[in-house]
Amino acid sequence: MVSVINTVDTSHEDMIHDAQMDYYGTRLATCSSDRTVKIFDVRNGGQILVADLRGHEGPVWQVAWAHPMYGNILASCSYDRKVIVWKEENGSWDKMYEYTGHESSMNSVCWGPYDFGLILACGSSDGAISLLTFTGEQQWDVKKISNAHTIGCNAVSWAPAVVPGSLVDQPSGQKPNYVKRFVSGGCDNLVKLWKEEDGQWKEDQKLEAHSDWVRDVGWAPSIGLPTSTIASCSQDGRVFIWTCEDPTGNTWTPKLLHKFVDVVWHVSWSITGNILAVSGGDNKVTHHTHNSEEIKTENG
Repeated sequence: MVSVINTVDTSHEDMIHDAQMDYYGTRLATCSSDRTVKIFDVRNGGQILVADLRGHEGPVWQVAWAHPMYGNILASCSYDRKVIVWKEENGSWDKMYEYTGHESSMNSVCWGPYDFGLILACGSSDGAISLLTFTGEQQWDVKKISNAHTIGCNAVSWAPAVVPGSLVDQPSGQKPNYVKRFVSGGCDNLVKLWKEEDGQWKEDQKLEAHSDWVRDVGWAPSIGLPTSTIASCSQDGRVFIWTCEDPTGNTWTPKLLHKFVDVVWHVSWSITGNILAVSGGDNKVTHHTHNSEEIKTENG
């Protein structure tokens, strides 16, 4: 069983769509259909509203914290077609950047591993995915993957910067060969893998198993072991775990984790990549312990 440790009264005036703790677990960011993003200080069991960020003109679907080595930075995306990057300077939060390069709802934002600098992947209902990279001096470089998913992209998630197997076969003192990769899920029922080659983003793999819209994808954190793992969930009620043990990254095998009776909205990995939290249309969260031999499920 999962027990409630603490509750936060956000004072949002409409449905809350996302809530994310920062890297240190001291701040909570929430976003809502009331068009606002709120940040709370939740240290020592408290809950102090430290910022009420207003800049979106529609429901705000998702928030994402950047790595703290870049300061206190939060991205938000909305039905208003905008992505806003907020930054705290001297105790006050302001817009650092506003991106308006899409023609439809912005559904998902995800910061890349800190090794790559400040880089944000954004998925939109117009079917495209944008990659926004901070280049310094208030400048952002924009790369767009047009028609990544026909009808729309619902979710994006970055691969860890650690190369699979680096823990076991990296020569000492040699810098690992980092490749920028991420996974996306869309309204074409597909899970797609993307990688950067010579500064351009290319479709690397197309993973087919779902029979309805893919609602969320999550690339599991790597602890340096040889296997890459991705979770995907869908309107079809199914959660798949995709694994790749081949160092070239070409062979992905799906395993049905569970078939729920209703839509599955979100999948989220623990920091060590061995527990998957799944939330669905039945308002329940289930936790699945994952290792290469077995997958165990417990209801929360």
